[in-house]
Amino acid sequence: MARPSIVMAKAYPNSRFVGIDFHAPSVETARKRAADAGLGARVSFTTATAQAYTERDFDLICFFDCLHDMGDPVGAARHARQALKDDGTVLLVEPFAGNNLAENSTPVGRLYYAASTMVCTPNSLSQEVGLALGAQAGEARLARVFAEAGFTRFRRATETPFNLILEARK
Repeated sequence: MARPSIVMAKAYPNSRFVGIDFHAPSVETARKRAADAGLGARVSFTTATAQAYTERDFDLICFFDCLHDMGDPVGAARHARQALKDDGTVLLVEPFAGNNLAENSTPVGRLYYAASTMVCTPNSLSQEVGLALGAQAGEARLARVFAEAGFTRFRRATETPFNLILEARK
C-alpha cells in the first residue's frame, strides 16, 4: 500500500493520495514511509475495510493485487463506485489470468494456481461473503464483478506477463 502511493505521489506532485488497508500495523508502516519520503502532507493512510472507508469524491481508486483476496469483491467494487466522482476511474491490477483452464496452463498460470489454492482462496473464504475469486480470476470474471457492482464500462488497459491492468468506469 505504501509503495504505490509514494511512487504515484512523486510522479504527480499536484495530487493527494489516500491509502486504505484493514491491517493497522501496515497503515502505521505506510505512514512512516510517506513521512520519510517527505510526502506526509500529500499522502495519508487510514485503517478501514474496502467496504467501510468514508472518504469520497475520488478521481481514481486503485486496487493493487488485492481484489481477488477479498471475501466480498463485489461489495468492494460497489463501495468504490460510490466513492468515485461521476467521471472517476477504478484502476485494477490483478494477477495475469486467462478466462479458462487452457489459457492458464502456462508456467505463470500454474504458479498462480498454486498460490491461489494455498493463499488467496482460503483467505477469501475466511471472510464475510467468501466469494473466492482467487488469483486465476480472468478478465471476463472480473468484468462480471464490476458489472454487478454497477459499473458500465470495463476494459483491459494493458498487461504485463504477470498482471492484468484493467479500468472500470461508471
